[in-house]
Amino acid sequence: MKLNKLGLGGIFLLVFSVSCSKSDETTTSTTSITVPAVYNKIYGATSITNDGTYIIIKTKDLPDHKSPYYATTNALYEAYSGTTFSGVNFNKNPNSIVEQSGTLKIPVNPKVDPAHSATPLGPIGIALNGVAFFNQYAGPSQPLTNEITSFDKYYGHPQQSGMYHYHVEPLYLTTVKSSKSGLMGFLLDGFPVYGPQEEDGTFVTNSILDEYHGHTHKTIDFASGIYHYHFTAEAPYLNGSGFYGTPGTISQ
Repeated sequence: MKLNKLGLGGIFLLVFSVSCSKSDETTTSTTSITVPAVYNKIYGATSITNDGTYIIIKTKDLPDHKSPYYATTNALYEAYSGTTFSGVNFNKNPNSIVEQSGTLKIPVNPKVDPAHSATPLGPIGIALNGVAFFNQYAGPSQPLTNEITSFDKYYGHPQQSGMYHYHVEPLYLTTVKSSKSGLMGFLLDGFPVYGPQEEDGTFVTNSILDEYHGHTHKTIDFASGIYHYHFTAEAPYLNGSGFYGTPGTISQ
């Protein structure tokens, strides 16, 4: 989940667009393969299809909540001067939200990858509202320490090419659209991401997660159990030493 300050927006340009079906299932227009119902929770995309190998998600990467990073003419623009993640004072960066165009392909049947490839700078997954997840770095091996001040009231911000993204807990999802224990989205390897609490209300800490920042048990969405990531209040926030599973692709 890394934000590339050197122009990775062009390389890993997020092409997310998914429209949430009003039914419990959607089907592809070309293959008629059913899209598993859980993916309909990704309400911020323009389309979601299933080719039998990958769930294909398209998005414009536009947050559905207010932000000072929208143009002042946008209905979702809202000036902000309060505190942000970790209680630091907000300091707006010079970037603005720009609509993106790209395609995320994640495995229909995610599997552990013994290689555990490193997460790249740029998008490493997608939130339910179609916004990109980035990892714990501001640049190559650079911690988020100085970037945290530029997170808006919902803990997101845009990078130089205008790609809005979350490095840490997506506060709008955990407090408005879902809950602290709810499904937040998926990483590129197909494994789900959950909020900073378990379903019983227990806060998740790094000490109960593995080095990839996840663990395996049943969830409300996966009754048989599944490996899943959690957001936590401490670094690496979402992902640690790499993907747990084999990642799919993001392309323009």
